[in-house]
Amino acid sequence: MGETMDQVYPRLATLDLEISGYRTERHELDVSSGFRRVTTEVVLTGAGLEGRGEDVTYQAEDHDDYPAALPVAGRWTLDSYSAHLETLDLFPGRAPQDGSSRYHRRWAFESAALDLALRQRGSSLGDAVRRTYAPVRFVLSTRLDIKPWLAVDPRLEFKLDPTPEWDERLMEEIAATGRVRALDFKAFYSGSPVDNPPDPVQYALVARAFPDAVLEDPAFEGPAREALRGAEARFSFDAPVHSWEDVIALSARVREVCAPACDAFTLRHLNIKPSRFGRLRALFDCIARAQAAGMALYGGGQFELGVGRDQIEALASLFYPDGANDVAPRVYHGEPHAGVPPSPLVPLDAQEPGFGFRFRA
Repeated sequence: MGETMDQVYPRLATLDLEISGYRTERHELDVSSGFRRVTTEVVLTGAGLEGRGEDVTYQAEDHDDYPAALPVAGRWTLDSYSAHLETLDLFPGRAPQDGSSRYHRRWAFESAALDLALRQRGSSLGDAVRRTYAPVRFVLSTRLDIKPWLAVDPRLEFKLDPTPEWDERLMEEIAATGRVRALDFKAFYSGSPVDNPPDPVQYALVARAFPDAVLEDPAFEGPAREALRGAEARFSFDAPVHSWEDVIALSARVREVCAPACDAFTLRHLNIKPSRFGRLRALFDCIARAQAAGMALYGGGQFELGVGRDQIEALASLFYPDGANDVAPRVYHGEPHAGVPPSPLVPLDAQEPGFGFRFRA
């Protein structure tokens, strides 16, 4: 099995890292949720090599005037570099429109450093933590009609966002496919293209139509919360989770809101989106504690357009390969089309150095 989870970050923390500078590369794509996705890759350079990480901040304007002169050059360990980042303002000049973007940018610089440190060591992430890459089960997250995708691959699984347009008949039609594994209510989003205000009628219909699906980011206070009473065992969270402490706080709040029926409630499912944690230490700490608590983990994506997608696939392969991972390859972005790789993604026998993932075509 390799390293236990509580050994993972300590082993990575001591990796040597040499940085001479960095540059950025911007990516743009019109995606299925009806907006133009913009991300920025941070490319750290050092010792003739490059390490990449991806800033998945959603507000396109926050990718403009990207900082180009942050003082990150030097010789570090991965942990001392992270401590140095703590002293820097990664949004110099103006604050981001959404506070969570600070986590996203921090993740870009931390994941790029891990990628570079591993390349300079000549090691894959799996080698470094003494773990074997496993086939990655994935689901497709989309707001498009799923029937064309099922025509491409009838075995494909899905994570879907119930939208105000969903009525009971449509839910029954989708549920009849038997391919939906999670529903994301997105109750914690505000001012984004995917906002979905809590609707008690919709919540009740979804819970009834999909009795076995994970219910992600539901509102657990107010009228919509009452519509899900009795379904707490299927709750999962994503947007409000930046650390293990957040998981503990969410569990406690759900218990408080629905007491006494939920006095023994603990979360059984958790979406792990690395970019929400910002720091490698926080990410691996949460994974370790969640798995020790017996939680079912699954990876989450944020429409990564570059290397970030490879990295969340690598993490899923090493730490939660059997979850309903929202890490479908980038070729699944956009309209349904043939020729896409099926689930699970089978890793190549030899992974190249760095924080990435390569699978068989």
